[in-house]
Amino acid sequence: MRVAVLQTNSRHDKAENIRVALELVERAAAAGADLAVLPECVDYMGPKEGGLAAAEPIPGPTSEAFAAKARELGIWLLSGSMREVSEDPGHTYNTSLLFNRQGECVAKYRKIHLFDVELTGNVSAQESATVSPGDEIVTAEIEGHTVGMTICYDLRFPELYRALTLRGAEILFVPAAFTLFTGKDHWEILLRARAIENQCFVVAANQTGKYEPDGANYGRSMIIDPWGTVLATAPDGVGMAIADLDFAQLKRIREQLPSVANRRPEVYAREAQAVAAV
Repeated sequence: MRVAVLQTNSRHDKAENIRVALELVERAAAAGADLAVLPECVDYMGPKEGGLAAAEPIPGPTSEAFAAKARELGIWLLSGSMREVSEDPGHTYNTSLLFNRQGECVAKYRKIHLFDVELTGNVSAQESATVSPGDEIVTAEIEGHTVGMTICYDLRFPELYRALTLRGAEILFVPAAFTLFTGKDHWEILLRARAIENQCFVVAANQTGKYEPDGANYGRSMIIDPWGTVLATAPDGVGMAIADLDFAQLKRIREQLPSVANRRPEVYAREAQAVAAV
């Protein structure tokens, strides 16, 4: 399976963001990709009030544009994430969609872990001020292979990735808008850790560059194999990286170093019960 990670610099112009994203999908298809993966917030990055205004129902114009492009090109497409309207007019969902080669939406995931941090003098974010969290773990099937869906800050919560692996995931998606400040120290390390500990391919498409009012994303979109080797990394700026996934390698690693099979869940369960009782 040939996979492309697409790296965008989404800003406040929603129409331009979608145009660039669709153009990158076309480039991926021309390079022979079976699957293209876009980053988080592919529709809009900018002031919070603009994010609320950018929200759409699903299906809606943006999701339909991605569906049509997947159908036109005959490619699997993970739409990164977009703002989906919610029941609360003051909040949206941060939602990722997976489309098959016929343009059908086969999976929808709403980001579970919201980016609420205060890194003094560097990054201040309160995603929960305008975004409601999802509460469902989501896997899907791509031509005989199970994929697990996550978004950005989810990367810091290994429990989610282990749950996806125990559901059979072989590919873990990480569309992201990982900040420049945290990304330079944590992005690749966390991605490779999730790949190694779960013996999965990790396919991570990140935003790059600056956006209003004062944000900056790290870029360095990458594809990592189950041994933790980086197969491909996008160069700086808008663009893509592409790699072929070898599922025979994944099978061999899991057979020869069966760390997931060697888990002791009964021990972990006792500890969880003891902690809960305190």
